[in-house]
Amino acid sequence: MSNLATPLFLKLLADRQGKPGGLLFCGSGGLALPVELRELAGRVPSFYGQSLPAQVAAALSELGLHAMPAAVLQRNDRPFEPLRQAKAGWIEGDWPLQAPPSPNGAQAASRATALLLVQLAANDADTHEIEEVLRRDPTLSYHLLKLVNSLAVGVGRKITSFSQAILILGRQQLRRWLNLVLFAASSEDVRSPMLLARVAVRARAMELLAHETGQGKQVQEQAFMAGMFSLLGVLFGMPLDELLAPLKLGDATVQALLSKSGELGELLAMVEAAEHGDMLAVARQLEALQLPALDFNRLVVEANLWMLNVTSEAGQHG
Repeated sequence: MSNLATPLFLKLLADRQGKPGGLLFCGSGGLALPVELRELAGRVPSFYGQSLPAQVAAALSELGLHAMPAAVLQRNDRPFEPLRQAKAGWIEGDWPLQAPPSPNGAQAASRATALLLVQLAANDADTHEIEEVLRRDPTLSYHLLKLVNSLAVGVGRKITSFSQAILILGRQQLRRWLNLVLFAASSEDVRSPMLLARVAVRARAMELLAHETGQGKQVQEQAFMAGMFSLLGVLFGMPLDELLAPLKLGDATVQALLSKSGELGELLAMVEAAEHGDMLAVARQLEALQLPALDFNRLVVEANLWMLNVTSEAGQHG
């Protein structure tokens, strides 16, 4: 099976309002269609293009995916615009990666607070110092506690403060949610819901790839954070190296983010290649890593399932 298997990816689609609402199958799939696709297709509208071979299309249909007529999909690589075609219901493309809208005074202050929060979290600042920053921005606090309560499975009681969240979950897990919430809390930015979904898939896929390639917990966490930080420059409309400078990240993470070098950089480059539909590049990298395509395809599905949990609880899923 592995000799014929090929990698797949699932492109995020926005609905008419620009919120993540669907997934589009990318790749041939070969004989490497994970059964977990059925669960994913049961939770979010999932599609495949009409140009796929009949055998692959039938297999995807059996797993709950639907054929997508070309007329209902519109591509946009420019800043977000409402759908113009009457038949179109879905938007693909890199419009969420375009420059952010110019913020007003209050929005600029909130963005500065968010950047400070990233720095404090990355540098393991004192708990009270981080709490003080959160008190300045009730929106950030609200989204943080909402995310933590929804994703902290098994805690057994409601988390009502940041210090309580650290006590129960630990600083490493809280660092994840502090960074996720930055993408969730920018309500004035039409790109925010899609960026949150995209960064959630990217970060979780990076973490799972590190695990599948035999890396330990520390490297897995670094992989997750590399995926998370990789879109900070896009979110804030600033050069990534300027944003990373005060974060005091490890050399491996910085090299991965700025030059796609090192083991983490190779994983990030592979995930970005998959996002752009370059499945040949993905296949070559999987061969170099000696990672079967079916294992990669399973983790792609798992990353998207995790993304659905994040975006639904953040109220940013269409």
